[in-house]
Amino acid sequence: MSNIRITKQFSFETGHALYGYDGKCRNVHGHSYKLSVTVIGKPITDSDHVKFGMVIDFGDLKKIVKSEIVDQFDHATVFNKNTPHLELANELKDRGHHVILVEYQPTSENMVIDFAKKIKKHLPSHISLYSLKLQETETSFAEWYASDNN
Repeated sequence: MSNIRITKQFSFETGHALYGYDGKCRNVHGHSYKLSVTVIGKPITDSDHVKFGMVIDFGDLKKIVKSEIVDQFDHATVFNKNTPHLELANELKDRGHHVILVEYQPTSENMVIDFAKKIKKHLPSHISLYSLKLQETETSFAEWYASDNN
């Protein structure tokens, strides 16, 4: 049986600031992110299996990505917890805002690495994460490929 890649797309709104950056993105701002998640595996060949013919049910993949990424990051503001933005983050939290503090500079590159780790932990053993594409704007995106990270 052939390996097949399955892709599901997601979107969410997230704010961030890049502390120490030399351009406009040092300011708190947001993006309408688009995330494409591609997994690879062999379709189920057992005709008695409820998921017969599927690599993974799109709904099952959606549950993983929604709980690990979308529900966490949608309408949140992300800051590197090791920067002076911590004071601003705490002020926003105190005012009831959803703030995420991460161990990294919250660039698309670092976010896609984080997302890959989170998704891989929850995939069934016979399914592998093939790639992620995190689109920050219509013309700018970061990609993660398993083949580049072995």
